[in-house]
Amino acid sequence: MRTQLDLRLAVSRWVPLTLLMVLPHSFVAEPAEGDPGGSALLQRVKRGWVWNQFFVLEEYTGLEPLYIGKLHSDMDKGDGSIRYILTGEGAGTTFTIDDSTGDIHAIQRLDREVKSQYVLRAQARNRLTDMPLEPESEFIVKIQDINDNEPKFLDGPYQATVPEMSKVGTPVIQLTATDADDPTYGNSARVVYSILEGQPYFSVDAKTGMVRVSLADMDRETRENYTVVIQAKDMGGQLGGLAGTTTINITLSDVNDNAPVFDQRLYQMSVLESAPMGSVVGRIWAKDRDVGVNAEMKYRIIDGDGRDTFDISTDPTNRFGIIMVKKLLDFEKKPSYTLKVEGVNTHPDLTFQNPGPFKDVTIVHVSVEDVDEPPLFDSAAYYMELPEDAEIGTVVRTVTARDPDAANNTVRYSIEKTSDPDKFFYIELTSGSLMTVRSLDREEISWHNITVLAMEMNNPSQISSVSVAVKVLDVNDNPPSLTHYLETYVCENAKAGQLVETVTAVDPDEPPAGQHFHYSLAPEAANNPNFTLRDNQDNTAWILTRRSSWSQKDQTVFYLPIFISDDEQPVQTSTSTLTVRVCSCDHEGNAMSCNAEAYSLPASLSRGALIAILACIFVLLVMILLMLSLRSHWKKPYLCDEEENIHENIVRYDDEGGGEEDTEAFDIAAMWNPREVHHRGKTRQDMLPEIESLSRYVPQACVVGGRGDGNVHGYVLAKLLEADGDPCAPPYDSLQTYAYEGDGSIAESLSSLQSGNSNADHEYDYLNDWGPRFKKLAEMYGVVETSSPPVW
Repeated sequence: MRTQLDLRLAVSRWVPLTLLMVLPHSFVAEPAEGDPGGSALLQRVKRGWVWNQFFVLEEYTGLEPLYIGKLHSDMDKGDGSIRYILTGEGAGTTFTIDDSTGDIHAIQRLDREVKSQYVLRAQARNRLTDMPLEPESEFIVKIQDINDNEPKFLDGPYQATVPEMSKVGTPVIQLTATDADDPTYGNSARVVYSILEGQPYFSVDAKTGMVRVSLADMDRETRENYTVVIQAKDMGGQLGGLAGTTTINITLSDVNDNAPVFDQRLYQMSVLESAPMGSVVGRIWAKDRDVGVNAEMKYRIIDGDGRDTFDISTDPTNRFGIIMVKKLLDFEKKPSYTLKVEGVNTHPDLTFQNPGPFKDVTIVHVSVEDVDEPPLFDSAAYYMELPEDAEIGTVVRTVTARDPDAANNTVRYSIEKTSDPDKFFYIELTSGSLMTVRSLDREEISWHNITVLAMEMNNPSQISSVSVAVKVLDVNDNPPSLTHYLETYVCENAKAGQLVETVTAVDPDEPPAGQHFHYSLAPEAANNPNFTLRDNQDNTAWILTRRSSWSQKDQTVFYLPIFISDDEQPVQTSTSTLTVRVCSCDHEGNAMSCNAEAYSLPASLSRGALIAILACIFVLLVMILLMLSLRSHWKKPYLCDEEENIHENIVRYDDEGGGEEDTEAFDIAAMWNPREVHHRGKTRQDMLPEIESLSRYVPQACVVGGRGDGNVHGYVLAKLLEADGDPCAPPYDSLQTYAYEGDGSIAESLSSLQSGNSNADHEYDYLNDWGPRFKKLAEMYGVVETSSPPVW
């Protein structure tokens, strides 16, 4: 009995029934063992599934699960003993199977664009023993496409650029719409393109989607931007097809199709005559309707009387022409200029030269404005030479400056003070004659760099300056002199004709031919028996000995006058004295001792003992001077009163600070007996000479009227009056403090020396009763001021 598996397909209400049968693999018999011919009888070895493909439409929207097909085994008797199992892609989630009947349903909505087919595996098992009755078999469920997706432009909206003035048919942009439907099934994915917006300027190819220019000579300067809407429709564009649209923003790019044109045919400009080179006069503009590099300009002056005076360049944007000063201007020489300027495109397009050349020409008129200029010297700098022996008042040079303006104002000259601080020169105010006012000395200052100022008489703010360099020429006005220290020595063992010293001379002068000195002994030493001089004729001379046997006992020092002269005119001479000491030397000629003490001192007295004796003498002298100084301070002053006066010191400070060490006792006796201090021939010991002018003798008439015990007051008052009227008196006062006011004073003692005996506070209101002479004292002690004027 032959067993077979029937595989029935469920038929959708929209699709006609299709039944595909395939023989199972078990129908093929295998040859029996030992049968060489392979012609053994066919026999059933193993059952197998009959598999096929299931087809189902996508996007099912019914309420019931979609029936796909049925699995059936020939071993199924319909008693429910066989259990059908479904595994694979979507089994249990997308697809379910009735394990008793084998019916397969889709429980989810299927979308071919998400997944176009599912691979499943089916198996039949015994429900009781769970043993497989058939080998597992694989089959495919394919999803059939419907037109459920419209075409889409994935990269839209689009930006495109096309040159202006392009020809008809010039490609602009290639568009491609994508349809997710199956392109192999029907016309669902066959797209046709059309233009909805943008005619008549642009068109689109229905099959390829290429957008092209459809209107010639589109001008960017008229309209630059265009919006084009393109539609893509499937089903070949037939009715019922789905459509999608996109937008293209098309910009016309610029080409150099416009010539430049100046915005003015005549430009009027002005510039000050004082404008420096490189200063801007103005700018011009040749307008070009193009943009970018197509509007870049290049300017040049092609004609006019100002071609050499002005220059033109292009600004950084390459749009404007900037006119600049090339040479210094002078209103008095030329008050105006005319320029013919050309503007040319730097990137012309030969395709668009039919309207004419890409350039234009304009006229620029430049007026030079007059300004008040400072005086102008006839030379940028002056150089002159002057010998150093030139007489005072010698005119060095006359500098000349003039007012360059038409007014031609008068010019006045002066020397800048900082350039001639020592005032060697003077310049005449009106003529500009520069002359010397001091003697010149090349050896002191060899160059004088003077700055001469020229100022307009009517406008002092207009000042100009010029440098005047004066070189002081050398004159032979300095005598030569010996170079080195004028002292040398000769050894006691020196022989006759032995070299003592090589002398050289210097001269601050600088003759053009160089220095040449002549040496000789002075006339009074020409027959010197001890030394002789040899002129080497190379600006040096040798001092040689004339005899031997030198001894410090006979003579320790020799003075040798040397006469030196130079070769320049006038010849300058000098005499320098060379001191030669006699010294005891070692065998190499090095001096060991040049003193004569070793020969004059007793043999028993050494040099150290002599130094000790001199030190003792110096100490004794210092002690004697100190005692004399102390004795002058211990001398007791003369007092008129019987009881001992208590007095304070007058302290004079030579400088700030110092403490109590820099005090000098003031001799109060001079104040108690003022007549004694004015005896002729007697000098104050306690005052410096510059103070003594205040202590000149005051006639007795100055103190007449005072009481006998008030002579001190009269003396002080007289000296005060004298000092006030003396214009030579020093600008400071002398303060003198006394312990007592004197006999009969109503103020009694004002000294603070006895104030420590009482702890009570003092009352000083009574000072107001003493009169105006004590007003200052009353103010010092806190008493209320009065309206009376001060005495001192």
